Amino acid sequence: MTDKTEKTVSQENQRTVTGKVVSNKMDKTVSVSIERKVKHPLYGKYLRRSTKFMVHDEDNACNEGDVITIAECTPLSKNKSWRLVEIIERAKA
Repeated sequence: MTDKTEKTVSQENQRTVTGKVVSNKMDKTVSVSIERKVKHPLYGKYLRRSTKFMVHDEDNACNEGDVITIAECTPLSKNKSWRLVEIIERAKA
């Protein structure tokens, strides 16, 4: 009597990050910039480093300047392996 539970990717196991939309000119895709602070190894000053991700936006709901939460998913194209979870804050018009 073994109880097999199939493991699926749940919300707890997914990597989620928050970033700002920098481009929404593509269809069903937005470009998101993630900023992080890194301490310089010698001088100790904190530097801002940024990474850009291509994110799948099924409904074309995001605009430039929106703050959104994204989650990692299986690759959808060559550069796109993140999907939109929620829009936290809309950009001010």
